[in-house]
Order: sequence, then structure tokens, then C-alpha cells
Amino acid sequence: MKLLFDFLPIALFFGVFKYAGKNAEWAASFASQYLGFIVAGGIVSPTEAPVLLATVVVVLATALQILYLAVKKQKIDTMLWISFGLVLVLGGATIYFHNADFIKWKPTGLYWFAGMGLILAQVFFKKNGIKALMGKQINLPEPVWSRLNYIWAVFFAFMGFANIYVAYNFSTDIWVNFKLFGLMGLMLIFVIGQGVYLSRYMTEDKNIN
Repeated sequence: MKLLFDFLPIALFFGVFKYAGKNAEWAASFASQYLGFIVAGGIVSPTEAPVLLATVVVVLATALQILYLAVKKQKIDTMLWISFGLVLVLGGATIYFHNADFIKWKPTGLYWFAGMGLILAQVFFKKNGIKALMGKQINLPEPVWSRLNYIWAVFFAFMGFANIYVAYNFSTDIWVNFKLFGLMGLMLIFVIGQGVYLSRYMTEDKNIN
């Protein structure tokens, strides 16, 4: 359930972008009429409208996620706050300046923040973020936890670079596809590879309930 909750803004961004792309004239008219007051010049062109509308939706969706968790008095993860901050600043710049390049940096910023957080916590505070997330599910030697923490940090750095490479070398439409399917596909491959790597270290719980 949490996975679907976290995935919702990405899915909405993809869906709105694709729908607006197929109805560009309507999207431009709608965006100019209802978003003109927050857009430089007040007019949105058919080529700009899809990413602008998708960005507005993802900002609202992320804000509603935080509001929902707050109302339910559930913990709001640090990464969700960071995601909201990035999408608010970069998304706001994309909307105002009619420039998709700003929002394209959002996944990279999120991945790099995550990777940097893992390294800084390990080096300066002796805290292993990956162990904190997975330690209750599997039992591993401490050196393996430390290695795994750095592996995740390197992977996040790679994901950030991969996003920017696609963003600046391919069309926005291809980048949107890559953002949903490519990055998630790379994450799935990495997790499967991690499972294979960790299988040699995992120990079975022999306690009988």
C-alpha cells in the first residue's frame, strides 16, 4: 500500500503529461486560462502545456500526500519532505519560466540527497541507513551492512546522472517515459541483483514460534 502511495505523484505526472500531449490545443487553452496568473507572460503554448500541467498536478499531489499523513497523524518521512521541497521549487520555476529543464532535475536531486544522506550518516554519525530500513527483515554481518550502504549510495548517484543524461540528450516525451519506466526498471534490476548478492549472507531464523 505504501508503495502505491509513494508512486502516485509519478503516475499522475505521467498520465497528465500524456493526456495533455494528445490534446495540446485544449491543454494550452486550459493552462493559459487557469494558470496564466503564475506563468510569465500569462500565455502557455501547446508545446509547453503538457509538462506545465503535469508539474502543477505533481506539486498538488505531493502536498496532498503530506496533508493526508498529517491529518492521519502518521510519520512524514524525511524523503517526502525533501521531495516536496524539490518539486515546489523546481516545479514552480518550470511553471513560471515555461521551462521543463527545472522539473527534470527533481529526480536527480532526490537521488543525490538520498545517496549523500547515506554516506554522511555512515561517516559522521556511524549510522547505517540501509540497515535501519532492512535490519528487521534480514540478518547480515556488520561489514556487509556497511558495504551495502555504500553500494546504495553509489547506485543513487548513478541514477541521478542517468536521469540528467536522458533529460538533456532526448526529448521531454522520452524523458517522461524514462522517468516512469526506465528509472523504475533500473531500480528493480538493482534490487534483484542485491538479493542475489545478499543470498550468500542471509541466515535463517531457527527460532520456532
